[in-house]
Amino acid sequence: MILQSKRVWIAGQFVPAQIEMKDQKIVNILPWSTVKCDEDWGNNRILPGFIDIHTHGAYGFDTNDADPEGLAYWTSHIPEEGVTSFLPTTVTQMPDVLTKAAANVASVIENGYEGAEILGIHFEGPFLDMNYKGAQPPEAIAIPTVEQFCIYQEAAKGWIRYITLSPEHDENFTLTKYCASHGVVVSMGHSSSDYETALMAVANGASSMTHVYNGMTSLHHRKPGLVGAALRIHDLYGEIICDGHHSHPAALGIFFQAKGSERSIMISDSLRVKHAPAGGHYQLGGHDIEVGEDGLARLTGTDTIAGSTMAMNQGLRVLIEEAGVPVLIAIHACTLNPARILKVDNRKGQICAGYDADLVILKDDYSVAATYCCGIKAYSK
Repeated sequence: MILQSKRVWIAGQFVPAQIEMKDQKIVNILPWSTVKCDEDWGNNRILPGFIDIHTHGAYGFDTNDADPEGLAYWTSHIPEEGVTSFLPTTVTQMPDVLTKAAANVASVIENGYEGAEILGIHFEGPFLDMNYKGAQPPEAIAIPTVEQFCIYQEAAKGWIRYITLSPEHDENFTLTKYCASHGVVVSMGHSSSDYETALMAVANGASSMTHVYNGMTSLHHRKPGLVGAALRIHDLYGEIICDGHHSHPAALGIFFQAKGSERSIMISDSLRVKHAPAGGHYQLGGHDIEVGEDGLARLTGTDTIAGSTMAMNQGLRVLIEEAGVPVLIAIHACTLNPARILKVDNRKGQICAGYDADLVILKDDYSVAATYCCGIKAYSK
């Protein structure tokens, strides 16, 4: 199949081009209108498929549900927001719940599914800090140990690829070092750590920061905190929720100005309530949450934000149109950079010959016209 558009994202710019796809891969890139094409997308933008490395659920499903049908429904429907690969993400709960959740993701991966590719599991918690737990259930927060992590990883059959933990509770950075040496990305989050502890965590293998600004020590000119570490340490990746609510557009602009085009990662941090109507009552980690008119999910009866209902294509709109983030930096944040941190940038994150045929076609209003997952049209409007 050959697609074409006058705006294809190639080498950090939009150019007129044709994309030939075969056997799940991009096999050729040609100048626009070189040969007869199967689909002409006119002036719509063709981008690499979005990669969401921090998302708990949607469509009424949560990763912790350990429901194979719910996960399969999620993978088949998430391409409607341009997502072609992602990490189903856990939330802190008791060990039996997390073990079943990890085993369920591994089972779905092994038995097959349609739509967006599951690149692994993001384990957010339970090794977090009580003071910055946010909406994470406090009764299930635990001290980090290699032994407990290995139980989860065994259940996951090795598919845990990313973990959020609080480094100040990881004695001698033992779990951090273990994960880093076994190919698991360690991200600091839900933490009371100061700047100096963050530096030592990075020196011992941590390579990312979870939803910067949220669930961490703030920036002060005499106490830089984790936010200061995220902005100051050049080689540290930083996730950030780009719905315009979790962080003000100006704060988004500051973050992206500091991190640039190589270390910034857009995430949705979406919950099962994504696509649910406002006013509904739901569950997160066994606790009640509700969806407000602003689209945010909060712990019921409080102002504590539990997570977002953001679609990735709308996050891109917020970055470019509201936060004033340069187009290249914004696009890299949801395509190339998440591929880099997961070490799949040799096949994902770019429109390039030899890469997976993961593509999203965006209209000028950022709505998704179509999404291709490994060359298969997974969504079309």
